[in-house]
Amino acid sequence: MEKRNIAIIAHVDHGKTTLVDQLLKQSGTFRENEQVDERAMDSNDIERERGITILAKPTAINYKGYRINILDTPGHADFGGEVERIMHMVNGVLLVVDAYEGVMPQTKFVLKKAMEAGLKPIVVINKVDKPSSRCSEVIDEILELLIELDATEDQLEFPVVYASAVNGTCSLSDDLSTQEKTMDPILDLIINEIPAPNSDIDSPLQFQPALLDYNDYVGRIGVGTVTRGKIKVNEMVSCVRLDGSIKKFRVQKIYGYLGLKRIEVNEASAGDIIAISGLPDLEVGETICTDGKEEALPLLRIDEPTLQMTFGVNSSPFAGKEGKFVTASKIQERLRKQAESDVSLKIKENDAESWIVSGRGELHLSILIENMRREGYELEVSKPEVILKEIDGVICEPYEDVQIETPEENVGSVIEALGRRGGTMVSMDNLPNVVKLNYTVPSRGLIGFSTDFMTMTKGYGILNHTFKEYLPKADADVGERSLGVLVSMENGKTTAYALGALEERGIMFVEPGVDVYEGMIVGENNRENDLAVNVVKGKNLTNTRSAGKDHTVVLKKPRVITLEYALEYINTDELVEVTPLNFRMRKKILNTEERKKFDAKVKNK
Repeated sequence: MEKRNIAIIAHVDHGKTTLVDQLLKQSGTFRENEQVDERAMDSNDIERERGITILAKPTAINYKGYRINILDTPGHADFGGEVERIMHMVNGVLLVVDAYEGVMPQTKFVLKKAMEAGLKPIVVINKVDKPSSRCSEVIDEILELLIELDATEDQLEFPVVYASAVNGTCSLSDDLSTQEKTMDPILDLIINEIPAPNSDIDSPLQFQPALLDYNDYVGRIGVGTVTRGKIKVNEMVSCVRLDGSIKKFRVQKIYGYLGLKRIEVNEASAGDIIAISGLPDLEVGETICTDGKEEALPLLRIDEPTLQMTFGVNSSPFAGKEGKFVTASKIQERLRKQAESDVSLKIKENDAESWIVSGRGELHLSILIENMRREGYELEVSKPEVILKEIDGVICEPYEDVQIETPEENVGSVIEALGRRGGTMVSMDNLPNVVKLNYTVPSRGLIGFSTDFMTMTKGYGILNHTFKEYLPKADADVGERSLGVLVSMENGKTTAYALGALEERGIMFVEPGVDVYEGMIVGENNRENDLAVNVVKGKNLTNTRSAGKDHTVVLKKPRVITLEYALEYINTDELVEVTPLNFRMRKKILNTEERKKFDAKVKNK
């Protein structure tokens, strides 16, 4: 059976996972009576809730005698390392672009990786049924982007399909009346336009894992494309390690893909996308070869982490009350297991009860924390910090390419806020009713910015950013919160009476009847300093009735604290306590007197 290997790339939320669903359904890969979820490729709970793809996933469909292997890739820049490595596994890309939004930062980011790998794109203009679609302008934007990315003439001659993945329709014409309930035009283009993978099955084996997976039964699993030759279960093969040494091992299992299933197979040959197990410490970029005929493929680049934070055992007075896994050994075991399959994650022991965890960005790390919380872990985490690098004797920090769309009336405040955070404007374009801004901003200046941005633009702004490069560190102290917090000075349950008396001081994070402890952050102060407050104080009851009737205290709704919000909000002297039931923000030093002494010392330095 002839093969085609293709990756689907797009910006977040442009509809690539929905498109894969339709390709699977309409190619007859599922049985007639098979129950299939929407966005079936997003198998993880968090992926389904947030509507984003976190892990790259292979799938395959049989169509007109061809086996089409499709890799659904993450669109978010935090998972860009995976996208880059996937480009080495395929021979073409399906570029999905929203018919209204057009080219976005991550479109540029993933397309650049595809161009560098010399892949030909097929462009799918998705969501053409939207009344606001502007297909011809979007195609011009894609063409401009390809020229900017130094695309070859062949890459510039890209075929275009107009689709509405949600409705399962597509057509080769931008005329909406020609849309038909079929995905055949896309599948036919894949067969006719994308070159076949190398099918040299007679030469010695070469297989390079580009992604890692892990399961408790077989350990680490390497996912990649067989570059040439054949591989069989129980065969003795050699692995050319990253340092050039050679390790022999027996292939335990080989998995192939069809539809949403991973199927065990006995052998695979050149052009197949497979997963293999048998070497417990297999690394991305190593080459598996026929024993005695070792020939390494070029190494794959793995993106360095740009952000780090400290994960520690929960040390709050409420430790152990809500979680199932609370000890240092359990947390360490879970972090190690994550690092087995996530090559962009680095774990380093800090002390007996904490670890420095480095990743590709806030989203990358917050998804790990959210997964651990759902599994029953309790932990405390520090404010994310950027990782500095020394390049040619100069201390450098990561910078990001930021693209913003904001209503015209909010432009002034957005420009001012980015200026305070060390941003430099690259360009500014006026579109109907919105202004498009392009900035270069230090990564630490973006920590906590999305919350402020949403408030500034009343939720109408669109913010996207992707890692650009390391540049000399800016002197400006950016990224710290400007307002102080209200910190509980007592242990107990909050009362409406105490909270009502504090409302004019700032915004509360807790409602009445919530358990709090000394050192826990219960609200935001209106001023720059922190304020220790009593939120558990009850009203003195006397047997004398007041002249006026007792008025019921009507409180404003407290601010909702999510994990992302808490990580962005805290300062360096604070922590987020994460349990299966709650997120609490707290000071590192819980005791009010000790904290005051420490703060005074810091000020006097």
